[in-house]
This record gives sequence, C-alpha cells and structure tokens, in this order.
Amino acid sequence: MRAELWSATGPTAPLSESELLVQIEWRNVLPVLISIGVILLVAVLRNYSRTVAAITATMPINIPLAIWIVYSAAPNDKAGMITFSEGLVLGLIPAFAFLAVVWLAARAELGLPVMIGGGYVAWGICLGVLLVLQQVLKK
Repeated sequence: MRAELWSATGPTAPLSESELLVQIEWRNVLPVLISIGVILLVAVLRNYSRTVAAITATMPINIPLAIWIVYSAAPNDKAGMITFSEGLVLGLIPAFAFLAVVWLAARAELGLPVMIGGGYVAWGICLGVLLVLQQVLKK
C-alpha cells in the first residue's frame, strides 16, 4: 500500500507504508528523546548549579514540540492552532499552581511525596476550575 502526501503545490512522491511509519514514529519518539535528554542534563547540572538546573528544567521544550506535532498534522488549520495555543496558555496556570504548592511545601520542609502530591492536587483543582469556567463562559 502506498500513500500520497500533499504539499502546497500538489501531490508529492508516494511513500511506502514503512516510510510513512518511520515518519510517524519519529514524530512520536522525538519529544520523548528530547525529554530524556533534558532530564539527564538537569541531573548533571544540579551538581554545579541548582539555578541552572531549574532553568533547564523549565525551558519551553515540550511546548514547541507539541506545537510542531499539532501543526504538522494539519498545517492549514489556523483555527485549530489558535485553539491549541489558547489551551497551552490556560495550561500554564495550573502548572504555576503546582509549582507554588511545591515551593510552599519545600519551605515548610515537607517530604518529596507531599511536595509532589500536593502540587498535583493543586494542579488538578486549578485545572478543574479553569475547565468549568471555560464551559460557563462559553454559554
């Protein structure tokens, strides 16, 4: 089975099924590989500077990868990209709630499970509130 790809100028050369699978696999594998690389980099950097390790950990790496994946799936879907971008902005708010709770728990000298668990509880509550507000405001 062969699939055709379309570009702005029309159909491109047909791809075999294995060629198509390789493209799809790399699109799915690349974010994982980059994330692993960042985790390893943070593990090494924390020995030299916790500030640099924290900055590296919060670099916008997954966001551009997610944008690339969504865009490459439908490059002409401008409305879809706008909606996705809005979702990314809204998704930052619960992430900040997560970090605030982790920071407060660390200052209170609580253990790692409490810091991370509390952060996820705050993230979930904040996300739930945002989703409810989004639905209420749409009506």
